[in-house]
Amino acid sequence: MRSKFQHFALTTIALAASAAASAQTTAPAAPTSTVTIYGVADSFVQFADGASRLTRLQSGGLAGSRIGFRGNEDLGGGLRALFNIESGINLDDGTNGQGAFWGRQAFVGLSSAGVGQLTLGRQYGSLYALTGDFSEFSNGVYGPSTAVIGGFGGYEPVRGSANSATANGGPARVNNSARLESASFGGVKVGALWGFGEAAGSTTGTRVADAWVRYTGGPLDAMLSFVDDKVNATGFSVRSISGAAAYSFGPARLTGGYVSVDDRSTANADGQGYWIGGDYRVGPHLVKAQFVENKAENVNAGKTQALGAGYQYDLSRRTTLYTSLTHFKNEGTTYANRWASALPAGLTNADERDVTEFALGVRHTF
Repeated sequence: MRSKFQHFALTTIALAASAAASAQTTAPAAPTSTVTIYGVADSFVQFADGASRLTRLQSGGLAGSRIGFRGNEDLGGGLRALFNIESGINLDDGTNGQGAFWGRQAFVGLSSAGVGQLTLGRQYGSLYALTGDFSEFSNGVYGPSTAVIGGFGGYEPVRGSANSATANGGPARVNNSARLESASFGGVKVGALWGFGEAAGSTTGTRVADAWVRYTGGPLDAMLSFVDDKVNATGFSVRSISGAAAYSFGPARLTGGYVSVDDRSTANADGQGYWIGGDYRVGPHLVKAQFVENKAENVNAGKTQALGAGYQYDLSRRTTLYTSLTHFKNEGTTYANRWASALPAGLTNADERDVTEFALGVRHTF
């Protein structure tokens, strides 16, 4: 016969097994909300030869260094809440990348399956995607990148400008903005962004209006953009009309785009820029090249041309080595000399305007 202890032990085990089975059948479904921590650590050594020589460590070659948090919650019926906050980091000295702690992105919103999403906060305008996704060297701070385009009366459509409505990053990133983008319908997405000006004494001063359409299907990816950036409360604006495309065939891809800036102030500091490039991938190896031209009209007439080639090697899915060689040619007697980032004092002068740049770096994503 079983002892009372054996009987108690068997009864306890049976109850525990029953409870476990009941928990499995009544437990809730997988979590309906998620939060992801992610980031990029990217740094490179930059050698430049112009009127003088420069060697320095820089941050964010292939991609801007950052740490971010994004999440979403399933609200049922295809509706989800979402957020994204992202802080830029300068790996060379540990400072913030955009002059604000959450300067890369900071927004919250709702998305609906098959309809689209609405977000509110500091977020990307159309020019960020257009000059980044369709450029072999993105819109970063090295190589023949689209960051060369701009400087028209001080206005920077790609880098961001103190003359922009947002001052800190716009119109590529827009503060105080509401952004609406549709779901994909036959490969087509349309979107619009409104940056509330919030200038003192004017509810519409320094506002940004932005609209775009993008088609992605098969080998073709193409985008058109219109931005009206009301630079200050006095009323004038700067308008940008831009387009870009990429076409893939096998391991190769061709890319190119055009940005036209119409300065509607009395200074009439118009300008435009374009780029064309291509890349070819074989396993972990990627070879790429690009040509960029930036031309100012009417005020400080002149142009900058940049031609460069790069090579990337993927050590793993997360870690990439990269290098590039670029020549920047600056023309025009009164035109401000340019390259992909702000020019250090003395790197160019009236007699030597051109710059040759070599970069060698590493990027890790997590």
